[in-house]
Amino acid sequence: MGFLGSAESAVLRGIALAILPPPPPDITRWCEENIEFDERSPFPGPFRIDRFPFLRRIHDVLSPEHPCREVTVRGSAQWGKTVSVLNPTVAAWHEYGPLDSLVVHPTTSSATEWVRTKWMPMRRQAPSLRLIFGDGRGEQTDTLHNQETIRRDGSLKVVSAGSPDDLAGTTRRLVLMDDVSKFEMTPKGDPEQLAVSRAAGFEDAKIVRISTPQVVGTCRVSRAFTRSTQEFYHVPCPHCGNMAPLTWENFRKNLQPERLSAAHFTCEACGCVIDHSHKVAMVAAGQWVAHNPAGDHPGFHLWRAYVPQRDWASIAVEYAQVMGWTGLALTEAGQAAMRDPVDAQTEQTFWNDVLGLPYEQASKGPDWEKLRDRVENADSETGRPIQRGMVPATGVILAAGVDCQGDRIEVQIVAFGRNYRRWVIDNQVIPHHISTDEARGALNQLLKSSWRTEAGRRIGLDVLAIDGGAYTEDVWDWALTHPFTRVMVTKGATSAMAPPLKRMEFDKRTDRMARRKRKQGFVVGVSQLKADFYTWLDKVDPAERGFCRFAAGLGDEYYRQITSEVRILKRATSGVMVSRWVIAEAGRRNEALDTMIMAEAGARYKQWTYMSDAAWDQLDAERGGPAEEPQGDLFSLAIPVVAPQPVAETPEPPTVPPVSGQIAPRPTAAPQVDDGPAWVPERKDWI
Repeated sequence: MGFLGSAESAVLRGIALAILPPPPPDITRWCEENIEFDERSPFPGPFRIDRFPFLRRIHDVLSPEHPCREVTVRGSAQWGKTVSVLNPTVAAWHEYGPLDSLVVHPTTSSATEWVRTKWMPMRRQAPSLRLIFGDGRGEQTDTLHNQETIRRDGSLKVVSAGSPDDLAGTTRRLVLMDDVSKFEMTPKGDPEQLAVSRAAGFEDAKIVRISTPQVVGTCRVSRAFTRSTQEFYHVPCPHCGNMAPLTWENFRKNLQPERLSAAHFTCEACGCVIDHSHKVAMVAAGQWVAHNPAGDHPGFHLWRAYVPQRDWASIAVEYAQVMGWTGLALTEAGQAAMRDPVDAQTEQTFWNDVLGLPYEQASKGPDWEKLRDRVENADSETGRPIQRGMVPATGVILAAGVDCQGDRIEVQIVAFGRNYRRWVIDNQVIPHHISTDEARGALNQLLKSSWRTEAGRRIGLDVLAIDGGAYTEDVWDWALTHPFTRVMVTKGATSAMAPPLKRMEFDKRTDRMARRKRKQGFVVGVSQLKADFYTWLDKVDPAERGFCRFAAGLGDEYYRQITSEVRILKRATSGVMVSRWVIAEAGRRNEALDTMIMAEAGARYKQWTYMSDAAWDQLDAERGGPAEEPQGDLFSLAIPVVAPQPVAETPEPPTVPPVSGQIAPRPTAAPQVDDGPAWVPERKDWI
């Protein structure tokens, strides 16, 4: 027998359900309910927080209900910062309620790439995002960089840090800056501060910085991390339980070049070995610990040693390749990790992308007198100087750097070899302006010239890089008369974070030669190249990666110029620290340094930093051997010498005195053997 409830209680229960607040926003829960990786992922299937336990604390502080206003996440590349942190934060905030959000990327191309390859695939796959934004098809189609919710109660704007006009005139409660360390100053101000000011109208706004670091002193994410709580992920020792973070210093001291596959950590408390088999259990039991509890906002640092995508042997192998440890006897695990293509990776790339640490660039070169003395007094074991104008007998790329001045042209010839080594062959001055026929004739002759190697071979220039920053029209006028494969025109980049080499952009509407110039013109990241060169200039071991060797007799002025600049940090009007290279002392010149950087740009154009060992071996075979025997011609053929045969003596005829008025008869020749017809028929009546 059933009983009817009172109408009043039913109404009250309905009201209670209607006014029940939604569950608190939980980004980790959102990931588990909405993210499913496809077969292209290292971990296909639904998102599982037990694989990434270090994300839970980061998700908590990114929640709309956490009181912090700012969050900084600094870390190495490729551990899921975008898919597991940035995207879920945007999605969970929009699910929580009406919202206008802003995502800022360094460039327009990176913003477009994020929308097309990271955001839109998740938006179409995640059930929550389909309910909020739709799948982007049919009536739900919207602009790429400005997406509105179906209920018209929110929007997502995606902009570039290089477009301050897109940042202005908008108010957003959630602001996320991806790769913030790559933001560059604009004429209208600092894009980071412009993005932060977009949230000034909200008391409960959230400002998030996510990035791999860049260079010490100017790195934006590291600057924010310094004033944060500086949280590192501590894990327990599997032997004694001591909690400590996994640090690069600990890992580096345990590396053995001949056993990279056995890379491991050691416990600072008990000294026991911690190998990769302990990693999963350790990370699962880890916790975030603030190293700066007085920081003004939560900040997190995480690097590749913690993430499940790669093992520790891969870190060791990448470091070995960066440091030039070649010819190692690797085990099967190490050889598997070696297959990853990192030939072009420099120290900065390793520090930033693998360790998640800012890279400290060299700020100046060595003292010029010490460098000169080290070169001139070196012996065969310490890299004795080569003869001026002589090329080493090994596989090299021969490049020339050319700098145009008002009354002369400075030229430096440099040979670039395997493992980032280089040899300065010569430094010359052409005493004419680039616009004159004499200067152009001298440069043309330079392209036709060849240099002899220590083994006797002769090789010509592979590439000539000429600075087009000054006397631009005259430089292009000469350069366009030569193939783009041998002559390139360079221009220094204004940004300290510019890549080493990038093609110039030309407006086809105003430049008829734009297509040809684009093949021949390059923007050079001189700041990075100078810092790298000064780092390598300090090395004294000839076998070390990046060792620089110089020809004898270059002179004091050359060494003064090659070390003439220093890197300084300067605070811009916006308050951001920027770096600049300036001449250290008044009166010193820097043409030798400039031509060195241009010669290196030419070598990079010829794939100096990307050549495989097989390619270097082939170049060694072509240019490292002895000189080939020259081909003889008609006049240089060897004529065999035949010993003369003895001839029987014949008595001389008696001498008859001539009669007056008559011509003396010719002496009779010795009888000849008849070998056939003579070249000239014999005649008796010559007179």
